[in-house]
Amino acid sequence: MVRTMQYTLHCGDSESGCKTPVVKQSSLEVTCNWKASGDPNPPAALCLPSKVCGIWRRNAVDAFRVNVIHARQQVRSPVTNIARTSFFHVKRSNIWLAAVTKQNVNAAMVFEFLYKMCDVMTAYFGKISEENIKNNFVLIYELLDEILDFGYPQNSETGALKTFITQQGIKSQLQTKEEQSQITSQVTGQIGWRREGIKYRRNELFLDVLESVNLLMSPQGQVLSAHVSGRVVMKSYLSGMPECKFGMNDKIVIEKQGKGTADETGKSELGSGKQSIAIDDCTFHQCVRLSKFDSERSISFIPPDGEFELMRYRTTKDIILPFRVIPLVREVGRTKLEVKVVIKSNFKPSLLAQKIEVRIPTPLNTSGVQVICMKGKAKYKASENAIVWKIKRMAGMKESQISAEIELLPTNDKKKWARPPISMNFEVPFAPSGLKVRYLKVFEPKLNYSDHDVIKWVRYIGRSGIYETRC
Repeated sequence: MVRTMQYTLHCGDSESGCKTPVVKQSSLEVTCNWKASGDPNPPAALCLPSKVCGIWRRNAVDAFRVNVIHARQQVRSPVTNIARTSFFHVKRSNIWLAAVTKQNVNAAMVFEFLYKMCDVMTAYFGKISEENIKNNFVLIYELLDEILDFGYPQNSETGALKTFITQQGIKSQLQTKEEQSQITSQVTGQIGWRREGIKYRRNELFLDVLESVNLLMSPQGQVLSAHVSGRVVMKSYLSGMPECKFGMNDKIVIEKQGKGTADETGKSELGSGKQSIAIDDCTFHQCVRLSKFDSERSISFIPPDGEFELMRYRTTKDIILPFRVIPLVREVGRTKLEVKVVIKSNFKPSLLAQKIEVRIPTPLNTSGVQVICMKGKAKYKASENAIVWKIKRMAGMKESQISAEIELLPTNDKKKWARPPISMNFEVPFAPSGLKVRYLKVFEPKLNYSDHDVIKWVRYIGRSGIYETRC
């Protein structure tokens, strides 16, 4: 368990200087780091809350600022040890969130809490920025006071927190006894992520399968590494306390069903050409009954109200690569390069890819570029040392190409150009892993509506992660 943790939020661009306390309380201290130039709007450092972790000396926060935020070299590790004190930190924009401990704690749990805290703050006041942190420091203090209990993370569900902590503060005086009892039963009961008595005129369920495909390919077209990271995001607008069952084309489930069919009829269901995917690892929202998944591989749950992330998964086998990039780079003497890049779409002709962007790197001594492209628009960006080729949309089983002549300045550097990989961004309306939603069922025995009365929407979106081809 996580013990004795202090949570500090810092602006990453603040400069060290004298500290003038603005507010001091027994459980909250807010300080501003004034710049030497006397800037009337200095960035702030917020330390929350001291009563969670006992008394921490101020020099621990100063040590984090000096050794991490203002370090001369970029700090790559998310864990920094300073004077027998461990700082677990994540960064959002120019804001640092750090958990501090002197004990041997579960690092994965600490980072899970920090990322969950980011999600909670985003749900309450939008973007995590310096101005929003300053304007909502009382709200953040109230959230941490509710989420943490003597350093132990408690309920961090946004839906449950919003029932009694609002943008205006904690609901206390205006609550009736009935509302207070509902909140208490929700927080302390078995289903802390959903309250009872929810009603909608129309019961709807939205399911988004969001995937990010990552690729590293050789110039000859050999796949060096490829994997897909996916998320299943659900928006639930259902009355009562519904029980949902979600099924996908998981290889283990389909093989079990295939064996059962083969035993009964002598024919395997896999023989009919039914596709399946092998999921390497997955994580679920706390609402999923893990015991049923382990025994039956069925995803059964009572969903939170509104939007939530049902599961995350990762797969490395039989990935559908939406695009193939074929590069050709030819050196003409020492002052000229000829580049030709062909992209081929590898999906059904009825589908359209959008937001396509190809970035072709150029040498540092480039003096000029002449570009000819068949489709879209291409432009040389000297500040980024790259040719950026953009195409609004492209159908499946098509190809397009771009040619460029790059003029180089003479240089005395004997090192050859390293030829960084060509990167690509895109969005496609299918799941590159091959994942399919087989069924999504809803049961609500107490209220008078069935699975057929629920309107269901399913959407697949595949995006590029780090999608690179060496040239």
